[in-house]
Amino acid sequence: MNRLLHKRLLIPLIAVVIFFGGTAFKSEFFEIAKQIEIFTTVFKELNMNYVDETNPGDLMDTAIKSMLNDLDPYTNYYNEQDVEASRINNSGDYTGIGANVLTLKDKLVIVEPYKGYAADKAGLKAGDEIIKVDNVVVADFKDDAGNLLQGGAGSEVTVTYVRQGKTKTATIKREAVEINAVPHFSMIDDETGYIVLRKFTRKASSETTSAVRALKNQGAKQLILDLRGNPGGLLTEAVNVTNIFVPKNQLVVTTKSKVKKYNKTYYTQKDPVDTEIPVVVLIDGRSASASEIVSGA
Repeated sequence: MNRLLHKRLLIPLIAVVIFFGGTAFKSEFFEIAKQIEIFTTVFKELNMNYVDETNPGDLMDTAIKSMLNDLDPYTNYYNEQDVEASRINNSGDYTGIGANVLTLKDKLVIVEPYKGYAADKAGLKAGDEIIKVDNVVVADFKDDAGNLLQGGAGSEVTVTYVRQGKTKTATIKREAVEINAVPHFSMIDDETGYIVLRKFTRKASSETTSAVRALKNQGAKQLILDLRGNPGGLLTEAVNVTNIFVPKNQLVVTTKSKVKKYNKTYYTQKDPVDTEIPVVVLIDGRSASASEIVSGA
């Protein structure tokens, strides 16, 4: 009798949970659909009836990025140009003038001309402010003006720049540029090796491994890994760099998502180079993302 009563109570309870759970899901779905319909109507009316000419792509890009600005600094939208820029940053290879360039509101600033590449040969220096690329005034260019510096290998680009109040012009021949993830490593004394890891590109772990082995061959008994100013990059490369000093099958980092199936756990997968050598990791306020993973491992 008690078992029968228990079943009679349990079945309606399950039904109520399913009903309210389903109702909540339908309500949320309806609200999303409603807001999409409102946005679609406004977007269409603007592009069809606004008094001046509009660019649908630019409007959509602005709308999405403005929406994400209300969330957190780490939720971003990548348009086609952003995806290509990310691909270049992560691969470490591109065709251009051979310089790290910062895009500001009305100018491009040379952060670092890569030694031996076109910008360096043309005499550009860190701090130079590019105000014009060919016939395009940077201040009037709506998109990322840094894209103006890229082009086919062998093609030329003329840049007008300001250095210490003086305006200068340089014509630069674009070329294939390979950015080293590890631009420098050396022995700083008889027993200490020093490695600079600029960014976690696809080459980060292989170049760091080569640097570690070379320094050990030179007699290094301890290492300094400099990640200052390293903004991060590929998470998998952070795991691989950690793997240089950490044994195989060790947990490095776990990512968690609102949707459980996207939760991931990353383990070291290879035999390490050296698990005994002392390593000091240098970081600063600009060390982020993958740099934080390695420094905390």
